[in-house]
Amino acid sequence: MDTILLITILIVIFALVFDFINGFHDTANAIATSVSTRALKPRTAVYLAAGMNFIGAITFVGVAKALTKDIVDPYSLNAFDGDTTGSVVILAALFSAITWNLVTWYFGIPSSSSHTLIGSVAGAAIAAAGFDALNYSGFIKILQALLFSPIIAFAAGFLMMSLFKVIFKDMNLYRTNKGFRTMQIGTAALQSFTHGTNDAQKAMGIITLALIAGGLHQGDDIPFWVRFAAACAMGLGTSVGGYKIIKTVGGKIMKIRPVNGVAADLASASIIFGATLIHLPVSTTHVISSSIMGVGTAHRVKGVKWGMARKIVTTWVITMPISAVMAGVIYYFLSLFF
Repeated sequence: MDTILLITILIVIFALVFDFINGFHDTANAIATSVSTRALKPRTAVYLAAGMNFIGAITFVGVAKALTKDIVDPYSLNAFDGDTTGSVVILAALFSAITWNLVTWYFGIPSSSSHTLIGSVAGAAIAAAGFDALNYSGFIKILQALLFSPIIAFAAGFLMMSLFKVIFKDMNLYRTNKGFRTMQIGTAALQSFTHGTNDAQKAMGIITLALIAGGLHQGDDIPFWVRFAAACAMGLGTSVGGYKIIKTVGGKIMKIRPVNGVAADLASASIIFGATLIHLPVSTTHVISSSIMGVGTAHRVKGVKWGMARKIVTTWVITMPISAVMAGVIYYFLSLFF
């Protein structure tokens, strides 16, 4: 079998594995608040998230197209016909991203699958061809989206909760909680849908990047089979569930009540879907955790468990550089064989 074709098949397999892991790793992002307030039973919430993730993933492709061309130029990865450099770069990036996702999932840390994938692609490309391999305009645009989206989500969560406090200040607490608990079923579905529209796109973009680098596809259109396969992988992964991370996001940042959960879900879903519409990949983990912190701050600053929040932020900061270094090292070893 042709070497490039073999590597491309491996990339497709491991990209779908990454998407599957992303599904159960990031399940908590969409349903943690509804589970923590008992609006939904964990198993029901996971199945709801799986279905809505699939629908969201199959519906949009803008983020996938951005990832195909904005980190590195896919047509410059291979210097000549038969060169496997570009394909090995992508394979190394996937190995790195999968490794970091599994490590953080094992310890129940809500790290960013987006950060680890983007950092890994950049690190492997730099190891292969130096810093000139990066598409700086696109890469900086993605970094800005990853950096500013949590800040915007924090502000959105704060404003949403502040608005709820004004609107519902004179209502019976028990009735309000009961009503918001029912609303959380809808907001959990919305959250899962927006998660699919953004996060599942990343594997689609990586597979298409590999097809272009291997000379098997032209243009940045995402083939339907890639969209369908990535959506299935994300949905199946979500159905497995990420209960360790649900516990962290749903209870260790702050004590979440139904009204807090609805506010956080609406704030974060609007940020994620807004990013999808302008074709920017964002970290759903960052956005949702930040919106919960914003809601908690508006409700009662001391109610936010800032020690856990600091640990989460630290993980956010270190994920991209660690992933980049890991991908560079993995690329070096893979290049010895391909």
